[in-house]
Amino acid sequence: MHKQLTAIIEREGDGYVALCPELDIASQGDTIEEARKNLREALELFFETASPSEIQTRLHEEIYVTRLEVAVG
Repeated sequence: MHKQLTAIIEREGDGYVALCPELDIASQGDTIEEARKNLREALELFFETASPSEIQTRLHEEIYVTRLEVAVG
């Protein structure tokens, strides 16, 4: 079975951090692709080892990623 999840990747220092907000699981890498690959591995390991009740508790089905404008200063 496959599941579509969100990956938010941002630069942090000399590398990248990847976050899956549906499960609040993060990973990192030296490149965007490495961070993405490491996040996929972390998520697959989570699904392999977590109990069904833990998955149900942590999984947020509706995640909205958007941009907004705010006043600064």
